[in-house]
Amino acid sequence: MKSLLLSVIVLAMLPVTNTSAHWLAPNATDSVQVVEVSAKKYEFSPSPIRVKQGTRVQLKITATDHVHGFRIATFAEGTDANGKAGLLLSSPEGCQRIEKGQTATIEFVAQTPGTYPFKCCVHCGWHHGSMKGELIVEQ
Repeated sequence: MKSLLLSVIVLAMLPVTNTSAHWLAPNATDSVQVVEVSAKKYEFSPSPIRVKQGTRVQLKITATDHVHGFRIATFAEGTDANGKAGLLLSSPEGCQRIEKGQTATIEFVAQTPGTYPFKCCVHCGWHHGSMKGELIVEQ
């Protein structure tokens, strides 16, 4: 009985490992950089957008005047698209349609330094082709 009591005391003093503990107290690597972006006739603002390598980023893009779209390259300009993508998107790649007055969230991890072009991918008027921007991932 004495050894059972001693075992219980020793076990109670051991640190408890909880695999979900990071949800309770996030560390610096779990933080998210939120960037508010407006999409309006023929421009994204701000542009360029600058983030640090290794950062988890949320772009909150609001279409202010009418429907717009958002598509970002996952490979930096001048890199080989056959290698590892520099932006790790949390949702499928492609055109994200943003209705007038609505906000879409694009979330990714900026893994590799470089310049990543983005553009409007929903025809929004005469100068739709000039509605572009850049995301710059810095070391």
